[in-house]
Amino acid sequence: MTGASGSLYGIRLLQELPGEKILVMSATAKAVLTAETDYTVAEVEALADTVYGDDDMFAPIASGSYPYDALFVAPCTESSAAKFACGIGDTLISRAVMCALKERRLTVLLIRETPKSAIMLENELKLARNGAVIMDANPGFYSHPQTAGDMVDFMVGRCLQTAGVPQALFKPWNGRQ
Repeated sequence: MTGASGSLYGIRLLQELPGEKILVMSATAKAVLTAETDYTVAEVEALADTVYGDDDMFAPIASGSYPYDALFVAPCTESSAAKFACGIGDTLISRAVMCALKERRLTVLLIRETPKSAIMLENELKLARNGAVIMDANPGFYSHPQTAGDMVDFMVGRCLQTAGVPQALFKPWNGRQ
């Protein structure tokens, strides 16, 4: 989780993803979390099986040889995306993304920023060309969301679908609702 608004996206992913979950939160992500939710950092960390500090460059996920199925950055700041696009691996989060991309692992960036500058769009295009899945946090409305939680669930459900994980957070489009 990076420091973009939208902490609930990361929280819901942790709640819904099956299997082993590893969490890394930037310092700004922790501050944003407490500013925009009622969750504590400790409560969110408890949703993961393993937690590493963003400065822990000796964590297993800092190596391309560490096996895992998918990496999600949710929420993902445009600043983080810029670092990823330039190959800057100066934090555990950015190093893990660099490793995921070079190893051709599923890498989903749930971007939380609008409007976007041409620089942001170019960075996202560069990342997409290098294998990252760019998902803007733009929920669909065909599922008739009633709450902000419904809109978060839509995006988390789309993240799960992207990773091939069955989801029941929203009803997929069927042409007629």
